[in-house]
Amino acid sequence: MSEENSKGRGKLNYIFFYETCLGRIGIGATELEVTNLYLGTQECREVEERISGCQGTAGETMAEIRETCLIKEAFRQLNEYLEGERRTFQLPLNPAGTAYQRKVWDMLLRIPYGKTSSYKEIAEAVGNAKAARAVGMANNRNPIPIFIPCHRVIGSDGSMKGYYGGIDMKRRLLEIEGAVKEQEIRIKQKNR
Repeated sequence: MSEENSKGRGKLNYIFFYETCLGRIGIGATELEVTNLYLGTQECREVEERISGCQGTAGETMAEIRETCLIKEAFRQLNEYLEGERRTFQLPLNPAGTAYQRKVWDMLLRIPYGKTSSYKEIAEAVGNAKAARAVGMANNRNPIPIFIPCHRVIGSDGSMKGYYGGIDMKRRLLEIEGAVKEQEIRIKQKNR
């Protein structure tokens, strides 16, 4: 398989698109693992156009737009999460990234539902307190947002920082989890 998304985030064999309360999404997977989650109509359209426009060269395999059992299960779990009925995902994930990015993403998976962590806290947890910007870049390259909860990472001052799906989507995801209230409390405590 050779299809990669616009951020170069991981290879996939299959992709399928759905409408959600967040807008259009695409879930990409191999036979065994979820590799990508595309957020937003524009990105989904771009990926779909690239897949349909690929002619394929000798030896190259195209991504196929097909709802596999794994993709269907990932969507079911995502939908339950968006409806406030699920707190954790039970899916095989395989995000493509550097060793450092994967280390950061592993730490993101440890942030509990409804809680937030700062970029600095994640940097400290991976062994370099001064690497908050590198953590931010790893978050930006996360190929499976929501499933790997980079939306739970905020600024040290409690402020919302960039998010692949946009700040409004980040806030909405944190609201689903009840974490916006926690974030506002953290800001108030810092300002005392």
